Amino acid sequence: MDFSTVVVPALAAFVAAGAVFGMWIVTRKRIAAETIGEAREQASRLIREAERDAAATIKAAALSAKEEAHTLLRTAERQTNTRRDELASIERQFAQRSRDLTEQSRQAAQTEARLSERQDALAELERALADDRKRCDELTREQELALQRVSGLSADEAKDLVIKQIEQDARREAANLVKRLETEARESAAEKAKQIITQAIQRSAPEHAIETTVSVVDLPSDDLKGRIIGREGRNIRALEQATGVELIVDDTPGAIILSSFDPFRRAVAKQAIEQLVADGRIHPARIEEVVERVKSELDARATKEGEAAAFELGLFDMDPEIHRLMGRLNYRTSYGQNVLSHSKEVAYVAGIMAREVGLDAHTTIRAAFVHDIGKAIDRDLQGTHLTLGIEFLQKHGESKAVVDAMAAHHMDIDWPSLESMIVQAADAISAARPGARRDILESYIKRLESLEGIAESFDGVSKAYALQAGREIRIMVESDKVSDEEAVWLSKDIAKRVENELQYPGQIKVTVIRETRAVDYAR
Repeated sequence: MDFSTVVVPALAAFVAAGAVFGMWIVTRKRIAAETIGEAREQASRLIREAERDAAATIKAAALSAKEEAHTLLRTAERQTNTRRDELASIERQFAQRSRDLTEQSRQAAQTEARLSERQDALAELERALADDRKRCDELTREQELALQRVSGLSADEAKDLVIKQIEQDARREAANLVKRLETEARESAAEKAKQIITQAIQRSAPEHAIETTVSVVDLPSDDLKGRIIGREGRNIRALEQATGVELIVDDTPGAIILSSFDPFRRAVAKQAIEQLVADGRIHPARIEEVVERVKSELDARATKEGEAAAFELGLFDMDPEIHRLMGRLNYRTSYGQNVLSHSKEVAYVAGIMAREVGLDAHTTIRAAFVHDIGKAIDRDLQGTHLTLGIEFLQKHGESKAVVDAMAAHHMDIDWPSLESMIVQAADAISAARPGARRDILESYIKRLESLEGIAESFDGVSKAYALQAGREIRIMVESDKVSDEEAVWLSKDIAKRVENELQYPGQIKVTVIRETRAVDYAR
């Protein structure tokens, strides 16, 4: 291979590469110089702009400072003017006060001068009065001496004689006046009282229902009697135990007789049997469920009846608990007289009499309406119906005037007000009206209540029901408190106490029932 053929191209390539490299370096330097120049020019421009912005900011700040200074100056001038006006006003007020004080001082000096003149005149008048009094005393002594010489009596004796004569005349005239007024008052009061009472009775004229001790349940067919009795009598026992009412299933066609002295129990039993007959499912569990539901419904109905009776009398702000107990009085009797109807009648009569004599009719009607509310409270609370009623009314917001008027309706306490006298009189009028009450039924019911009360007073007794016109008492005890052996002794103790405390014909059967139940639920 020829050497020149290889070397020459290599050298040419090397020279070309060096030329390219040199051109690249020259180009880079030129670009760098241009870049540096642009940067310097941009920096100069930014410096000039910054200087312009700084000058503008300084000018704006100076202008703002001038404006603020000018504002402060105007504010200071306004405040100075205001203070100047206030000082001028104070100066004017002070000058006016000074003038007023000067005028008052002048008037005071004038008044003092007039008072001095009056004091001198009063002193002269007192001297003249003293001289006149002295002359009068001398004349009086001369007259007294002359009278004593003529009458032969001293001044004190004559005075006593005159006073005694005047006192006797006054006593005689007062006695005659009192006697005449008493006679007129007695005659007019008796006539007025007759008119008021007669008018009150005629204007009220309510109806009364004489309650009995039995209710009748009509049956669609006699076949239902067997279903009500149940297998081995379990249904009828469940009904009697749940309601406390004796069921008499005899030959009376299409009817069952319910016997109990408590109208509320009979109402519960009657509605429960009617619902059971209509439903068709009659068994102990269903009986208990229906009886409890009927009791709740009757309680709600009693509340509505009490509320309706209160509204009828114009009593719109009574506690709902008072309405409930007053409604339950519809199932209570007093000597055969429906207690709710009796309470309404007493309220009517008392209100009319109170208006006639000008007393507080609202308080009188309110006290008369609730005067027997204690009779609706269960017997598990101790105390008479009067004591229980007073405590209940005080607890439920009745005023002292109403409670006091109600508390005296049996005259257990002195009449605290005229309204209480009206309530007592209205109660007596309602009770004494011919046909309103029946004493035999009431004494019978009281005996049954006493019988149940004796049984319920023993520990462990949950319920007690007098059945068969008081010839039997059935007692349900709590199984966790009374064992089988204790149930035997309990029946003997109750029978012995009944013998010692009650009077009754024949004999009374005491039945103690102890039942144990085990209840569970399949889920």
